[in-house]
Amino acid sequence: MIDRRRLVRLAAAALPAAFLVRPRAARAQQAYQRFLPFLVDLSGWTGEKPDGMAMDVGGTSMVTATRGYRRGDATLNVQIVIGAPAQGGLAMIQTGMKLETPEMRLSSDTVDGFKLARTFQIKDKSGGVLVALGTSALFNVSFRGIADDEAFGLARRFDWKAIQAALPK
Repeated sequence: MIDRRRLVRLAAAALPAAFLVRPRAARAQQAYQRFLPFLVDLSGWTGEKPDGMAMDVGGTSMVTATRGYRRGDATLNVQIVIGAPAQGGLAMIQTGMKLETPEMRLSSDTVDGFKLARTFQIKDKSGGVLVALGTSALFNVSFRGIADDEAFGLARRFDWKAIQAALPK
């Protein structure tokens, strides 16, 4: 048989915990949702619904906002990444490396005041554009089935300065 008094005490003890968790979840939701409007529609492309996530584990936080696009067999995926996962891409940008082989190209550059890196695999027309938005924030475009110059032109349709201004201080 169920001990009703014990059940009531357990529920009463859990109620304050629910209120502590709820605001944190709301803050996490807001953390990525404020970046979704920056994932704009692209003319000639079918965009998926933008999505995201925010996570806080042991004092380390991460926020991502993501949107995928399709045009025939070509794909384009865009991400705003904030936190530790952005560090790998930022390290690549900081190298200033330029490399060209018959199979691929890799270059680092500064465009409109933003440091960035571009990669391109010639065989399958795939690659990426990584734009440094801050010390732990990155704008990332990955693509397949289009030329690298077209992908870079598409990446520039996103307002990097507005995204940067929306970053947590």
